Amino acid sequence: MKVQLQKVLPAEIERRSFEIIGEELGGIKLPADQEAVVKRVIHTTADFDYARTLCFSDGAVEQGIAALREGARIVTDTQMARAGISKPTLSVLGGEALCYMADEEVARAAKENGTTRAVASMEKAAVLDGPLIFAIGNAPTALVRLYELILEGKVAPRLVIGVPVGFVNVVESKELIRESGVPYIVARGRKGGSNVAAAICNALLYQAKPRE
Repeated sequence: MKVQLQKVLPAEIERRSFEIIGEELGGIKLPADQEAVVKRVIHTTADFDYARTLCFSDGAVEQGIAALREGARIVTDTQMARAGISKPTLSVLGGEALCYMADEEVARAAKENGTTRAVASMEKAAVLDGPLIFAIGNAPTALVRLYELILEGKVAPRLVIGVPVGFVNVVESKELIRESGVPYIVARGRKGGSNVAAAICNALLYQAKPRE
């Protein structure tokens, strides 16, 4: 069977995709401040479950946007998440995206302390100056250590994006972040991933600095 595809510009594909998402959400009414984030995650994953499972602390989106406009650094737990974040937009705002998972110092610290690189990377990031946003899409151990660092008063993130995917300690780690007292966007349950973490970051970035 021969299939003919219309030639459509990328911007038009995205615009139409978001229209379809809005249509297929049916009767689900998204809070105005959360709508752009939820729709971009659905756009990235084609998974409408996120309309129900993405969980926001009060004012999380507003606080994330404010931090980005102040030049926040975004710390991720995978290079994949870091790669998916719009660096041009982040750069215009004076921020940068960081991932320490391949850092030699982190690898050495993890080996010496008998921990994972994800844990060691959170400890390294905790000493950074300026506003910080953590975007965790893979390692629940990163979220658990981040929770501990918050309770110890060693780091005060402006926003934690907690969307690791998997089966072991994933649900529990997300719930810890919800109890941490810091602003959060969390995907309840087992679903998530680096692509989801990056999508949430980009949804915030495009509101902090709208694209032309």
